[in-house]
Amino acid sequence: MLMFKLEKTKGKARRGVLETAHGSIQTPFFMPIATKGAVKTLSAGDMSDLGAQILLSNTYHLLLRPGFEALEELGGLHDLMGWQGPILTDSGGYQVFSLGCDVTDESVVFKSHLDGSKIELTPELSVQMQMQAIGSDIAMQLDEVAPGDSDRDVYEAAMERSIKWAERCKKEAGRVRMKDQKLFGIVQGGTHEDLREQSLKSLVDIGFDGYAIGGLSVGESREDAYRITEFCADRLPEDKPRYFKGGGMPEEIVYYVSVGVDMFDCVNPTRNARHGSLFVWNDDPSKVDLTKDFYSRLSITNEEFKFDTNPIDPHCDCPTCKTTSRAYLRHLFATGEILAMRLATIHNISFYLRLMKELRKNIK
Repeated sequence: MLMFKLEKTKGKARRGVLETAHGSIQTPFFMPIATKGAVKTLSAGDMSDLGAQILLSNTYHLLLRPGFEALEELGGLHDLMGWQGPILTDSGGYQVFSLGCDVTDESVVFKSHLDGSKIELTPELSVQMQMQAIGSDIAMQLDEVAPGDSDRDVYEAAMERSIKWAERCKKEAGRVRMKDQKLFGIVQGGTHEDLREQSLKSLVDIGFDGYAIGGLSVGESREDAYRITEFCADRLPEDKPRYFKGGGMPEEIVYYVSVGVDMFDCVNPTRNARHGSLFVWNDDPSKVDLTKDFYSRLSITNEEFKFDTNPIDPHCDCPTCKTTSRAYLRHLFATGEILAMRLATIHNISFYLRLMKELRKNIK
């Protein structure tokens, strides 16, 4: 199977098709985050109805519950959650950063946030969990993420360890992968271009099905993130998909697409939705200029919307905007109804998916 076909470019921006065992994906695309096997408040059917092409789940959380053996017995995550589209899984590397784990060249030792028990995750186990138990279409190498304000020596150590783990992941994938499963390497090196180049060259020498730009959106400035992303994208293989991990706000995605990135994930649409913060278009999305201020943030819990019977976003045709007024959604948040989070999440996910559709159309 030819995994990635580049169909069109506009400047550095790319339009293509990514083939997986569970279907074709039009690039560039956004992956809603189903960390534990569900996008919060939404079902797999909801995601299909909204037009999501692929979902992202997390190895660490699924390793804790339901666990390796349970997922194998249940036939993998696709069957468990009733989602027959592609799934990409994070390796657990982000939890190295976010949970403050004990890290050695051999493995990562997590302290479970559920019961305090210790769990050792090796590069080999990460790949086994993703490819054998979860049944990921796209698995990620285990990597170490350094905080965005780290000293150079911390970035360098994390980058070098990630390269060693990449080699082990590639070897293990060769042993356990099933037909058409793919493995991506992750470029590390913080905000230092020479470290990024060293990481990138090493990963390309090892050889992966795609490459992610990791270790950004973790505390560094946006200017540094933009600079490093363009630096990496300019040097990654043209015939392989490029993935920016963890980014970001809508204007950031527009920028990253403009410099040649193909794949994105972020908690922004779902997390903001649960707190009543909605992304709304400033104009018809088919006509809006994506290089300028094309959206606004609407805090639906504000008093000003108490008697506002307008739709959430007059330029949006998602199920929420077709059926729900601002006054009603504000009421649902004010009274603590779970439906509020569901309706808001439907809208924000729709906004992000429509943004990617407009970007693809713009490139074409």
